[in-house]
Amino acid sequence: MQTFSKILSITALTASLALGLSSIAKAEQKTEFKVAWSIYVGWMPWGYAADHGIVKKWADKYGIKIDVTQFNDYVESMNQYTAGAFDAVTLTNMDGLSIPAAGGVDTTAVIVGDFSNGNDAVILKDKTSLADIKGQNVNLVEFSVSHYLLARALESIKLTERDVKVVNTSDADMVAAYKTPDVSAVVTWNPLVSTILEDPTAKKVFDSSQVPGEIIDLMVANSGVLKDNPNFGKALAGIWYETAALLRADTAEGKAAREAMGSASGTDLVGFEAQLAATKLFDKPADAVAFTASPNLPKTMDLVRNFLFDKGLLGNGAPSADVIGIEMPDGKVLGDTGNVKLRFTETYMKAAADGSL
Repeated sequence: MQTFSKILSITALTASLALGLSSIAKAEQKTEFKVAWSIYVGWMPWGYAADHGIVKKWADKYGIKIDVTQFNDYVESMNQYTAGAFDAVTLTNMDGLSIPAAGGVDTTAVIVGDFSNGNDAVILKDKTSLADIKGQNVNLVEFSVSHYLLARALESIKLTERDVKVVNTSDADMVAAYKTPDVSAVVTWNPLVSTILEDPTAKKVFDSSQVPGEIIDLMVANSGVLKDNPNFGKALAGIWYETAALLRADTAEGKAAREAMGSASGTDLVGFEAQLAATKLFDKPADAVAFTASPNLPKTMDLVRNFLFDKGLLGNGAPSADVIGIEMPDGKVLGDTGNVKLRFTETYMKAAADGSL
């Protein structure tokens, strides 16, 4: 995997080229849409829905076609969306701001699907206290949510990143890296966390349940495409809530769905349900609406945008964290009101909640 800094520089170039092309494509009604997703417990419903006719059912309802594509490389899925090759993509709140929004692509969170509630963790080798991280090399995917979690963990014990040394490590290499004698601290996400914790030397000293609601998993869409094609957003909401309900169902069908999603993500039913337990899944639309409308969301996005600004990830020469506007469901904007590139809306989740899909 390329580092995020390389990815972002490439993204800035591709986005600037794509914007001129996609601006033509955006301002029109469409009948065919492309959605990208990658492997993560909270995003597995999208693959399951595509494989089991749920995507087709909701697309047919609105007279459209939705093509769902799985990416093995999360960052590449976001780059492809940013370049205009896809109309929607699964990503986190932080990555939505640092990649498509910072790349100039106006993006709307259609579905607030879940937040990590233990799936992301700081792990030390043969140490049981977070304070033991001081002075250590810490292996993680630089500028990812793992980097953000490390910053929040250090802040909780009054340390800063100056007290450790970050070692950029691909998620594909993380498990193997942990097994080497030189690696003593890692920050990563599931299913890698579960695999590393199988090693008796591995001790979890901090996880995302200690910063609840901050690492948020979304289905986002190009704002222009969504504006001109609201039925696309309605179909996405219908797909999500039908599949998420199945994911939670205490029935034979629900168990079979969880088993299939677990297998598709490289684990079994027990492993998948353990990851699900560390996820606050918004399978009920009213809960997602309440979370999105909460005053905590602007506070979280303020933390996130300041972290990204400190890392230089809001664009070259960005004068402050205000450079990109983030619009909340009530219309209030964090940052530049003249440059809103990331939007949170309750529209489609509310439609699911009130039965008007």
